[in-house]
Parts: sequence; structure tokens; C-alpha cells
Amino acid sequence: MSLTDKAIEQIRELIRTGALPPGSKLPPEPDLAAQLGLSRNLAREAVKALSVARVLEIRRGDGTYVTSLHPSLLLEGLGGAVELLQSDAAALQDLMEVRRLLEPMATALAATRITDAQLAQLEGHLEAMREARDDVERLNAHDAAFHRAVVAATGNETLLTLLESVSGRTLRARIWRGRTDARSAGRTLAEHEAIHRALCTRDAALSQAAALLHVSTTERWLKEHLRTNGPPVTAAPAQLLRTGTADVAPGRRGPGRRGTGPG
Repeated sequence: MSLTDKAIEQIRELIRTGALPPGSKLPPEPDLAAQLGLSRNLAREAVKALSVARVLEIRRGDGTYVTSLHPSLLLEGLGGAVELLQSDAAALQDLMEVRRLLEPMATALAATRITDAQLAQLEGHLEAMREARDDVERLNAHDAAFHRAVVAATGNETLLTLLESVSGRTLRARIWRGRTDARSAGRTLAEHEAIHRALCTRDAALSQAAALLHVSTTERWLKEHLRTNGPPVTAAPAQLLRTGTADVAPGRRGPGRRGTGPG
């Protein structure tokens, strides 16, 4: 372990033990270095590294603070790291496998916690998907918003962030599917409707099964496509890759989090 890594670990330990709770201000650099028995240079490098990791926030003219340490903040870099694997067929399959393992269980959990208002929100996205059967970009946007709303209903921010990172990675593959398979929109809509019906019953097992069938269908298609054509990562337009979904309302598109394509 390098000296910088050791310095980083020392600051992390202060945070873990509660000596530096979320939102607290770090001592000035000379004091921090003395407290930890470090050189000022090492203390500075450790603070910079932890600020990149969103553990610390450097506020010019004010000082350095511990962030909220919220899961969505700390795991924010995961999606970007995963995107670097965009042309790796094996990695794409691995990530789809991770989604298959996590999303059905998340959907089962959502069935036990989802509210009537959240079910109505899902119905709104379904209706928008029905109206957008011939508009791949709108269909993808509401598909993504639907999945995000389901996982958000669990109330588990860590799970939501993890799944968004994985689903964001497979965005282009599933958009490509929507553009090359004329039957994809109909199948995608039917599978989403099945998930919604299961969630309406608050039946965890049925909701898990519906989500597993849906994700497995996409995974099977992807494996077959990769065998015959290679990674479908260049088919989606750059503009669509920048389209967010968190603020999409039925019949509209808007900025927000990066979403997923059909599936």
C-alpha cells in the first residue's frame, strides 16, 4: 500500500468511526496533517482522491467537508466505469446476468412496498409506451422510466443506484434491438404490462417471475445477437445516449438520469 493510500485509509477511518460525520468540516490542512502524522503533501493528495470519490467536497474559500455519503453519490462513478466496457461482449453479457440476478428480486421487494400512487405512475409510463410503439426513442425513455420507478418503489437507494448503473450499460444494446426487431415493441410492452399486473396484486412471487421472464427474454436475445453480430453498441445515436429518463412524464421526454432501452 502506498503512502497516499495509507493517508486515504486514515481519513476514511475517521469517517467510519464517526469522528468526521456526514456534513462535517475537516480541520485545516496543516492541522489535519499533524493529527494524522502526515506530511501536508500526503494529506492534500488524500483529500483530493477522496473528493474525486465523492466522499469529500472541497469548497473553495470555505474548506473541505464530508459529503452526505448518500449511496447515489458514492456509487455515482460506477455507471461511468461500467460504460468503459461498452465494446466488450463478454462484459456486456456479465452485466446482463447481474441485472437478471438483481432486478427480479428488486421487483419482488417492490411488490411488498409499492404505493397506489407509484402504481399509477407505472400505468402512466405503460400508456406512454403504448402511444410510442412506432417511436423508438420515446418508447425507450418510458421503458427506462418504468424500470426505475419499479426499483424506486423498494425505497432502497443503494439497490436503485446499482441497477441503474447496470441497466445504463446495456442501453445501446436494447435500443439497437428495438431498431432491428419489428416485433420487439409489442413483446416489450406485453412483458411490462405483466409486471404491472403482478405488482398490482402485491404478490412478490408473481412479480419476481414476471420480471425474471422479461429480463431473461432480453438476455437471450442479446446472447444470440452477440454470437452472430458482435456487440450492438454503435447503433444508438449519440443524442439518445444522452437522453435522461428521471423527469420523463407520460407522452414527454426530458432530462434526467441515463436510462435503458427496450427490456
